[in-house]
Amino acid sequence: MKKILIVDDEVNIGLLLSRFLTRNGFEVNTATSGTAAMDFLAKQSYNLVLCDFRLEDTDGREILKKIKASYPATGVIIITGYSDIKLAVELIKLGAYDYITKPLYPDEILNTINKAIETQEALAKAYSEPASLSTPQKKTQNGTLPEEFVIGQSIVSRELIKQIELISPTNYSVILTGESGTGKESIAKAIHMQSPRRDKPFVAMDCGSLTKELAGSEFFGHEKGSFTGALFTKVGHFEMANGGTLFLDEVGNLSYDIQAALLRTVQERKVKRIGSTKEIDLDVRIVVATNENLQDSIQKGRFREDLYHRFNEFSIHLPPLRNRGKDILIFAESFLKVANHELNRNVKSFSHDVIECIMTYNWPGNVRELKNVIRRSVLLTEGDVVQIKALPLEISTFAKASAIENAVGSSVHVRENKRDLKNAAMEAEYEAILKVLKEVNFNKTKAAKILNIDRKTLYNKMKAINLE
Repeated sequence: MKKILIVDDEVNIGLLLSRFLTRNGFEVNTATSGTAAMDFLAKQSYNLVLCDFRLEDTDGREILKKIKASYPATGVIIITGYSDIKLAVELIKLGAYDYITKPLYPDEILNTINKAIETQEALAKAYSEPASLSTPQKKTQNGTLPEEFVIGQSIVSRELIKQIELISPTNYSVILTGESGTGKESIAKAIHMQSPRRDKPFVAMDCGSLTKELAGSEFFGHEKGSFTGALFTKVGHFEMANGGTLFLDEVGNLSYDIQAALLRTVQERKVKRIGSTKEIDLDVRIVVATNENLQDSIQKGRFREDLYHRFNEFSIHLPPLRNRGKDILIFAESFLKVANHELNRNVKSFSHDVIECIMTYNWPGNVRELKNVIRRSVLLTEGDVVQIKALPLEISTFAKASAIENAVGSSVHVRENKRDLKNAAMEAEYEAILKVLKEVNFNKTKAAKILNIDRKTLYNKMKAINLE
């Protein structure tokens, strides 16, 4: 029998909830204070805690923090007498399964409790049987992740999975931020597949490619004959995603007029095709992505503040690939398997030099660039190990330049901080020669021309400062 602890300083509400849940097959205890609740939790384990936000000795936020710190496999639902989106988002981030407002409706609360217990049972299993970090899994506590989703081992990757697990079971709109190529669509798919909407459509829409004239038709659809060129009825993306998730990529590129129409649709949860008088009810979760700072766009008058707040019920920032440490190699190995399958090859691994390049390069194109580089390298590899010649020149050159910079840095300081004029001049020369060599991909003839010296002089200087 599932155990629930009710925490509410209003005795009558606690009693009513206790009777209702007992009739529905739960074992229930009630506490009228935060202190009493923690005493109950210390004596026995509970599947779920149903906690009122305002208590005489504390509040739901503090109770939630204590429960998640000491009993992470216990689910928590916060109950309050008023609705506050900011507070709801904060509580979800702190680990609450859900946040519901009074008055309580029996069917609604029973459904929420059952889903919460199901989720927390999976979490409890994860705590008792932790997955091996050496073999990243394609599953989390809420279900299966998209096939293309790669689970890393870094701290930022673990935090990312935690955020996906927290927000997925809810209906909150989500903003995904981060540089271009960081995998925002994969995260959006992961949120969808971890949610109760997983069996409904996931519809992705690239707002960056929309013209002002076509945007209305793409979002809302149109009826045949509604405008010149409307030769057939078109179903819009909102209608296509009904019941599921609509992912809007590069949402910051939408025109101000379209933002106004979008706001109306999001607020009213209804859509009307262009040329139609019929309104269609919508049940769509919205996930948007941007590589821009939307708050800056608001200040500059390019993005509506009210629409931003509609979208920003929860936000997740995706770090650039260069900040993900050992995850880079995990991504590369995953893309190697995918490329082998696509190209019908059997490339097994990377050479030591290639691994060094992959881990050194700064990946301005992020995950997207890495995937393309690995596919290209598999295509160019003749044996079963990717060699350095299969990498693009800018990547192998970058690694070489980094190694030289390190060597130069060591040479510069070899005299233990002796800063006379001669040493300062030598250091400036090192930096000037290295900078030019990097700009011309180490073409010594071009470098000598730019530096206004002959090749022999350049070779001698390179030899003198260990750059050869």
